[in-house]
Amino acid sequence: MFGLKDDWEFDIPERYFTLEDYEGGTARWCPGCGDLAVLTAVQRICRDEQLPPEKTVCVSGIGCSSRFPHYMRTYGFHGLHGRALPVACGIKSRRPELKIFVATGDGDCCSIGAGHWVHAIRYNMDMVVMLFDNAVYGLTKNQTSPTSPCGLKTNTHPSGSWLPPLNPCTTTLGIANVSFVAQTVDWNPAHLYAVLKAAYRHRGLSFVRIMQRCPTYTPDVFTELQNDPAKLVLLTGGDNAELDAATARSFPNKRAHDTRDLDAARHVAAQQTPLPVGVLYRNPDCPCYEDYTAVGLGMSVADKMKGLDRELDKFAV
Repeated sequence: MFGLKDDWEFDIPERYFTLEDYEGGTARWCPGCGDLAVLTAVQRICRDEQLPPEKTVCVSGIGCSSRFPHYMRTYGFHGLHGRALPVACGIKSRRPELKIFVATGDGDCCSIGAGHWVHAIRYNMDMVVMLFDNAVYGLTKNQTSPTSPCGLKTNTHPSGSWLPPLNPCTTTLGIANVSFVAQTVDWNPAHLYAVLKAAYRHRGLSFVRIMQRCPTYTPDVFTELQNDPAKLVLLTGGDNAELDAATARSFPNKRAHDTRDLDAARHVAAQQTPLPVGVLYRNPDCPCYEDYTAVGLGMSVADKMKGLDRELDKFAV
């Protein structure tokens, strides 16, 4: 072409993703729902880590929190009740290069999905599992969940819940091959972001329990924690979530904690007053199951058929 040099080259700019690249449909959660804070935090992490939307997957089961994939402009899978984790593990098994975020609720994970919860922790596949814990079944309109506090009045227990609540963190820390457990609250967005970012950067299954407000059915469950920062204790240490000075100052109570000490993590996780927030346990040396399931992914169809024929030939008479 006239006027162009023979050695002309186009410089293709690198892709840069903004928050808008991760914003899906308009969130339909109730005003004041803590899910909105978690959604914003994950979108910020995707932007700050520059995760390609086509290489990112959000997986969920059933519940208010499980509408999460609809509000992310990434790949998503809105599954069956309690089945978010086996779906996520299946995706990671066949596509280990994808970045996976799992949104699950206290009922979805800790009740009908409890069996999958145990095995997913043991598999330790590289993903972030966010437990949205509002202490009630919200989507199905106010039934007692495994984490409902004693005395909470619901449609299934109008006189108040009888049984002591399950502690998701101590339960997770009791499962073999656990590699990352953390706890945070939705009403401190800076801490929420820092913990989820630490979870994303950990290689293995990162389990994060998020105390999440439900303004419709459990508006008072976390009132004391929200109104009195002294009811929380910030876990600190060289291997904990990185916080700016202003956020750290918002916690009057702080406690040095060794995140590599499993026994200490179990002891701290069992504490309720004040409630510990931060990374409870982190062990980057735990084996990840996708390292084994990924074997043979590059095989051709012909090689797979040869392998199948070879195995079937062993049964020939």
